[in-house]
Amino acid sequence: MDTSFTNTRESIADARRDATDWAALTRAEQIRSIELDGFVVIPDALPPDKVAEIGRELDRLPTEAVDYSPHQRHNSNVQWTDSPNAIEAIANPTIVDFLSDLFGDELICRSCSLSVSGPGHPGIAIHTDAELYGSPILARVLYYLDDLTPERSPFKVIPRSHLSMHRDAKPYHRFLSHPDELMVTCKAGSATIINQMVFHGNFPNHSDSRRRMFAIAYRPAWSGPIRDLEERDPDKVATLPQHIQPFFRSINTGHIEYDLPNRPDGMHRDAVGVSPRRWG
Repeated sequence: MDTSFTNTRESIADARRDATDWAALTRAEQIRSIELDGFVVIPDALPPDKVAEIGRELDRLPTEAVDYSPHQRHNSNVQWTDSPNAIEAIANPTIVDFLSDLFGDELICRSCSLSVSGPGHPGIAIHTDAELYGSPILARVLYYLDDLTPERSPFKVIPRSHLSMHRDAKPYHRFLSHPDELMVTCKAGSATIINQMVFHGNFPNHSDSRRRMFAIAYRPAWSGPIRDLEERDPDKVATLPQHIQPFFRSINTGHIEYDLPNRPDGMHRDAVGVSPRRWG
């Protein structure tokens, strides 16, 4: 197993950095960013008081180290823990409204996880989050609970990599680094939303403080799995607040018609969701 650092401390100064004014983007421009580049940043997705409350809740949770470093730890099932503010973030109107516009559909939550990159973390290898057996379309919302600085595990992405049809872009490939990788920094409370197919990771933590990230994955209701998956425990779902439970409806929900004639009745002549007009 390769446990080396993805980027040296000395190379950070030369990293290609994102300079987008994310707060200035219109909704159409935000959608264009995630559809064309594979990611978008939503500044101030959580107010400072919520960031602090969620941070306190998640700090209490047990975490496990990943296999390649004791400095990268995670908890994969935050939704089943006693973390009311973190669970409330599943219904965050800022994010839910954006994803509803992006998907044009109801949302189903696939996962809620905590990731902690401590000092000495060697960087997450460039990868995708693709679940080709699970959901054809899925977006992950990465809430940052600490400022992302160049030295403290900022987000890393290869823009537009999700568009490639080359074998190098197989979603199960991993890369230690890449010449086209882009560094994205932002303030605590910001959220980066990614297409599950875009190649991404994070830089090493060369600082003396941790970087915490709370990730929530969503899919549109139509984008069901290609085979039935094990359902969530209904007793656990029932413990969630009533307005959160709809996000945890059947994990096998899918509104897909597999058997269609070439010319079904009632075909439309327009659909903004498949037109570049949605980019404004």
